[in-house]
Parts: sequence; structure tokens; C-alpha cells
Amino acid sequence: MQRQRVNVTVTGAGGNIGYALMFRIASGQLLGPDVPVALRLLEIPSGLRAAEGSAFELQDSAFPLLREVLVTDDPVQAFDGANVAILVGSRPRGPGQQRADLLEGNARIFGPQGAAINAGAADDIRVVVVGNPANTNALVTASHAPDVPADRFTALTRLDHNRAVAQLAAHLSVPVTSVRGVAIWGNHSALQYPDVSHATIDGRPVRELVDEAWLVNEFIPRVANRGAEIIAVRGASSMGSAASATVDHVYDWVNGTGHDWTSAGVFSDGSYGVPAGLVSSYPVRSLGGRWAIEPGLAVDDFSRARINTSVAELQAERAAVSALGLLGPRESA
Repeated sequence: MQRQRVNVTVTGAGGNIGYALMFRIASGQLLGPDVPVALRLLEIPSGLRAAEGSAFELQDSAFPLLREVLVTDDPVQAFDGANVAILVGSRPRGPGQQRADLLEGNARIFGPQGAAINAGAADDIRVVVVGNPANTNALVTASHAPDVPADRFTALTRLDHNRAVAQLAAHLSVPVTSVRGVAIWGNHSALQYPDVSHATIDGRPVRELVDEAWLVNEFIPRVANRGAEIIAVRGASSMGSAASATVDHVYDWVNGTGHDWTSAGVFSDGSYGVPAGLVSSYPVRSLGGRWAIEPGLAVDDFSRARINTSVAELQAERAAVSALGLLGPRESA
């Protein structure tokens, strides 16, 4: 027996990540094999034709779970009744552009989307921000949706988590299923901290199996800079892996993580010394459809320094968009 239809909104739907996402959503991989979906594809006017072409392909694929596809450039229409919102579309950093300009350009995209979510999304809305700078974009979006609980807004750091798991598995020649307990802390940027302090390989602590120099000099920087490495090799940013991580994030959020934790950018409650109100990556579990920060983990001096550095970047980003007057009523309250 099929369950009630879920409305899924994807922004930047005409782009590469959006294209990679929508077929997996329509096939049931995002929510489950018994959940009908309706797709709302939001694009800027210049991207509408690409999104419309994707809608044709979705129709031609005859997915049993796909109930309808709407293509629009109107955020109010796109988010009306949305149960899940995947915010992919963002403004990339241009040549010579300062980070403050990037933050401002994206805040002017994500602020109105937050307002549209506040105005018309379903009561059970879940939002994951994929477009970079993802953590601060999530903060801006939520700040313009004061009537939606803050814990409904997240930033994608599952891609970093998956990269860390894959790098460990490759280094130790084990399946990725052997790796447990990896955590990503802080910002989705080159200053993130991929933490293996509590990670195990088939039950054995990772720190007993790998050289400390490899962890510090190869593992951490490679995970943190993997996106740039991919751009250098293929001439374009991550597409399939970003879509895959987004599917993992939403599926676990809706269906639960069981006994394992994963990583997600969520609103801090002050845990582990991260100032409350920042959207920071933490080790998290999904329980009853809600993310919960994993409590009580020991944080050594090395980890504390790395976490503090990444959190300082998040604080600087929040200060930058606040100084520009681009945070909404939730942050102003």
C-alpha cells in the first residue's frame, strides 16, 4: 500500500546537480520505494528551458511513483505545499570576487526562498541547502522563515562525510561499510574538520590502524579540498556525488539513522562550544524524523583547535551577512 504523496521542491533544477537528483527522487531513492512524489522544479528564467527538458525526460521515464512535475521560476509557486525542499541553485564565486560579495549574492537568493517557504510550505517541511556557501545560506534561508522551526533547516555536509569514509576505506583496503564513527565538524569549506577520533574499521579504532602523519598531512586536507581536486581533474564541480549525498541526507532524515551517526549542518544549541544559532556540521543521528546532535563525545586538543578554526569562519560569515542587513526577522528578534 502506497503512502501519501510528498511534494519535493528542487531549486537550480536545470543545473547538473539538479539533473542528477531528479531521477533518483522520482525512482523512490530519496524517500522510499512506496512513497509517491510530486516534483516542483524551480529555476531562474534563463534556466527554465533546461528544466523543462528534464521534465520531459522524467515523463518519458514512466516512473511509477512520480505523480506530477511542475517547472516554474516563481518561488511562491515552487514552495507552496512543499514537504521537502532541496536548495541547490546558488551563485558561484567569480574570478577575483571577494568572499563577502559571494555571501551577499547568495543571501539575496536564499532570503526570498526562505520567505516563500515561510509563506506556503507544508507544516512538516524539511530543508537541505546544497548550494554553497551552504551553512550560511541555510542560516539566511531560516532567518527569513521565522514561523518554521529552526531545526527544519540543514546544510549538506554529508558529501564531506561520504568523502571521509571513502578515503579511509580506500587507504585501508576495506569496504565502506566497515567504516563507522566518522564526523565532520564546522563549515562546509576548506576549513572543515573531518574527525576520526571516534571512528572504527570493523570495530577497531582508526587511530590504531593509520599513521598520524597520514591523517594530518593527507587525509584531512584531501577530504577538505576534494571539491577543488575534482574541479581540477574533470573541469567541473562535483555533480553525481553531491546528488548522492543529498539523497543520503534526506533519506536518513526521514527514515532514521539507526545506531550510527552521520554528519549534517544543523543549528547549534551550544553543544561542543559552538555558539548557539550558527549552522554548523556535527555528528548527528536522525531519531523520529529529527536530527539530534550526538552528545558526550570526547574532544581532544587537536580536534578542539580544528573545530574552533572552522567555527570562527562561520561566525565571520554570519557577521558579514548581518552587516549587509540580509538576515531576516528570526535573526533580528
